[in-house]
Amino acid sequence: MFPHSQTKRWWISGQDNIIFQWKPSFHALYSGPNSLHAHAEDATSHVGTLYSGLELTKTTEIFVDFEEAAGGGLSDALGLAGFANLDVVRNPSLGKAPYLSRGMIRQIVPLSGEMVEEERNPWYLATRVPVRRLEFRFGKMGVNDFFDINEAGSDSHFQFLNWTADNNGAYDYAADTRGYSVMLLGEYHDRYWTFRFGEALMPTVANGIDLQWNLSKARAENYELELHPKVAGQRGTTVRLLTFVNHANMGVYRDAINDYLAGKTKVPDITAHPERTTVKYGFGLNLLQQINPALRLFGRFGWNEGQHESYAYTEVDQTFEIGADHTGDRWKRKLDKVGAVLISNAIKSDHQRYLQLGGKGFLLGDGGLNYGRETIEEAYYNVHVWRGLFMAPDYQHINNPGYNRDRGPADVFSWRFHMEF
Repeated sequence: MFPHSQTKRWWISGQDNIIFQWKPSFHALYSGPNSLHAHAEDATSHVGTLYSGLELTKTTEIFVDFEEAAGGGLSDALGLAGFANLDVVRNPSLGKAPYLSRGMIRQIVPLSGEMVEEERNPWYLATRVPVRRLEFRFGKMGVNDFFDINEAGSDSHFQFLNWTADNNGAYDYAADTRGYSVMLLGEYHDRYWTFRFGEALMPTVANGIDLQWNLSKARAENYELELHPKVAGQRGTTVRLLTFVNHANMGVYRDAINDYLAGKTKVPDITAHPERTTVKYGFGLNLLQQINPALRLFGRFGWNEGQHESYAYTEVDQTFEIGADHTGDRWKRKLDKVGAVLISNAIKSDHQRYLQLGGKGFLLGDGGLNYGRETIEEAYYNVHVWRGLFMAPDYQHINNPGYNRDRGPADVFSWRFHMEF
């Protein structure tokens, strides 16, 4: 709505994102405590953010952001591994009071005299940075602010709405209920590649709001190599290779099943274990290909070992994703964008058996399970209305919601209003 200075030492901006969703009724042989409701329903979410930053020196920057999240999701954001609205807070009891979403410091360490242009935005204030450099950040932030970014599929304000479209569903990245953690991030940047490492805090319980500050009990290591290779003589390709290792008080699905079969619990309970530290790890591949100035293709593959409890993001052990977006240049709407994506999510056999016997995760639990991959098709058209005002219709078709062939398919229709100021 307002222009932003490219030279001042400070930055102030904000955004407001409102999403209306409606789901018609669908066929379901049964429902459980964590099911997507089979009856028709609607929901509205609202997220507002105030961004602020200050250049202390040419190489030191600080950022403080505040956020307010209100409204809720369809079925209280339960019943789908690839949930239909990334803006939804997964614990509606938290309320809508504003909170600190990010508070961090950025330090740039030059390793060369040659400079390169960098686009200014709420998390990057320097407009010229050394080609070779180290960067360090510390503070509260989203791990997915810096890991697993994909320029065609990472932003629910302008792009897709589904959790597993904008993030790698199998990446159980460290986060509290609202999606934030405290992290020390280090990056090495060179001309055509970057390597980053982040040590982040895990929540004390699955999907919890409190973080575990004792690193001997819980922590998360995140590694990513970002490459910009030449393809057909051009550099319109980005490849990101990701791995993560989580240490936390996580349950083991097979142990929960065995305890239930031995009569120790009334239903399989992934949380019924003494406090201990277990390890979960996984990998991700993230691709972006610029076909021409208007068209981009993108994709993700994700895998985690799937034996330990889904703890911080969502209940996905394996995911495939392929999609594309196109700007509106050809029909003289250069700030418009249309996108489509196909996603297929899966869980491992122990996770399947746990849900089949009536176990609950923090998102899923139909009371039974006739397993099938959860597949999602999503499409949107983002319309530029005026200055920083956008709106977008969005459609999602979800087969086997919650991996259950006995339920669905489900359709979700959305309308998003977004304002940048």
